[in-house]
This record gives sequence, C-alpha cells and structure tokens, in this order.
Amino acid sequence: MKSFLQTLKRNYKIIAAVLLVVVLIIAVWFLNGTEDESPSAGAAKSDTELRLCTLLSSIDGVGETEVMVYESDGQISGVVIVCSGGNSIMVRNDILNAVSTALNIEKNIIAIYAMTE
Repeated sequence: MKSFLQTLKRNYKIIAAVLLVVVLIIAVWFLNGTEDESPSAGAAKSDTELRLCTLLSSIDGVGETEVMVYESDGQISGVVIVCSGGNSIMVRNDILNAVSTALNIEKNIIAIYAMTE
C-alpha cells in the first residue's frame, strides 16, 4: 500500500493531466451539444481524420487507430483517439505531441484511449 501511494505521488501530474483531458472532452461535448458538431453519427470520415489515422498508425507502437475530430463553428473543439497501443504512456505522449503539432491545437482537448482487443 505504501509503495502504491508513493507511485501515485510521483505520477500525480500525469494522472491529473489525463483526468483533466477526460473532463474537458466531456465538458466540451455537453456544452456544445450535437447540433454544430462534425462529424455526425454515421458520417464518413473527414480528410483530417483520415490523414491523422495514417500519421498516427505510422508511429512506433500505436498500431490500429480510430480518430474522431469534433468541430464547432469551424474550430476544432476536441479530438478522440482510440488505438491498440493506447495502454503505453510513452505511446500516448507521442500521440499527444503529434496531434497537437499536426492540428495546431492545445493538448488539453485531445483524449487518447486504448482499443479493446
């Protein structure tokens, strides 16, 4: 138990950042509603989503990738990435940096999850 608490104390910034991202994505989703968001359910993938899938799946360790980019009033309001390598903190960090740079967006609107097997 003591080592678990020490691990939490050492990694509290990473844990807090991940929780913040999840909360912000949920908040953006609820505040914007679904009327202005793109893509709508069942819509074809946008060019941005296709290009991101290609880019991310070429990064070592990422593997199979699904991407959804949410836009509101012509601006990206959130990005959700689900990938095979999403369990690795290093892969998540690489994805976060790549998406933030590629789309010129803040990292706090990017959510990354592990794909079920």
